[in-house]
Amino acid sequence: MLKLSGVIITYNEERNIEQCLQSLVGVVDEIVVVDSFSTDNTKAICKQFNVVFIEQKFLGYIEQKNFALSQANYDYVVSLDGDEALSEPLQKSIINLKSNWKFDGYYANRFNNFCGQWIKHSDWYPNKKLRIFDRRKAEWQGINPHDNVQLFDTNAKIGHLKGDILHKTYQTYSEFNQKTEYFSTIAAKAYMDKGKKAPLWKIICNPTWAFFKSYVLRLGFLDGFNGFVICVQTANITFLKYSKLRELYKKP
Repeated sequence: MLKLSGVIITYNEERNIEQCLQSLVGVVDEIVVVDSFSTDNTKAICKQFNVVFIEQKFLGYIEQKNFALSQANYDYVVSLDGDEALSEPLQKSIINLKSNWKFDGYYANRFNNFCGQWIKHSDWYPNKKLRIFDRRKAEWQGINPHDNVQLFDTNAKIGHLKGDILHKTYQTYSEFNQKTEYFSTIAAKAYMDKGKKAPLWKIICNPTWAFFKSYVLRLGFLDGFNGFVICVQTANITFLKYSKLRELYKKP
């Protein structure tokens, strides 16, 4: 029977962290929380659970999550954000893995809640995420803030578990707007560090394609008004990312 570590990074997650931790109780054998010095009640809530609580200055999404992995005592991990939780079917799937681990890592679908509505289409579902894996064979990679787990071996075997990662995303439209501004700024800086360019055609074509793909091809219109809002913001964050990147190149 192998042992599992639940690994979480947090910053001001008092709204969601209790549900996240509760969903891991009885599933994993330890819970490690790496917190970026939250100013709300996140720490106090975590202390109500039997967790290893580590405070670490924020290093960047990818870097912080890899640091958190290094703090776990066990090599098999379940990695979550503070606003995510395991559904009951996914809890059962993970518990079964402890005596029947076959692959290098496992995907689970992420089910996103936006402004009180569970979003079933567009780019938001099924939002497949590799979050249960052997940390000796994987690490967080990507371009901030769009992180993802990558297995070192391109021929690695990956399974898919039943159940969802329940994700409480933005609960107001203003919060969505603020985060769109925030994430597009981070993405623009990361793109510049990678040497990516922002020609005018990308500023025009990429947002247009992003909206069409999510709203039409991936049926975002079936989620009603909130589906429309999500798809518009999908285009908007793409537009802002490349616009800000172009602006960065113009600065001395």
